[in-house]
Amino acid sequence: MKLSARNRLKGTVSSIKEGPVNSQVQVDIGGGNVLTSMVTSDAVADLGLSEGKEVYVIIKASQVMLGAE
Repeated sequence: MKLSARNRLKGTVSSIKEGPVNSQVQVDIGGGNVLTSMVTSDAVADLGLSEGKEVYVIIKASQVMLGAE
């Protein structure tokens, strides 16, 4: 798989909450860090996602927002 995105994090699917249209996929990237992605339920099926599957979280954005207290 070749991608132009440089922000790629390898992880393991830790949970999937499937909905009729979109699904919430949590990916454990290690060090106590879990990222959550909303994808279509069709994408979950097409990618064969299930708990324990190794995946890449790919972040491609023109803007990234940060917040602090």
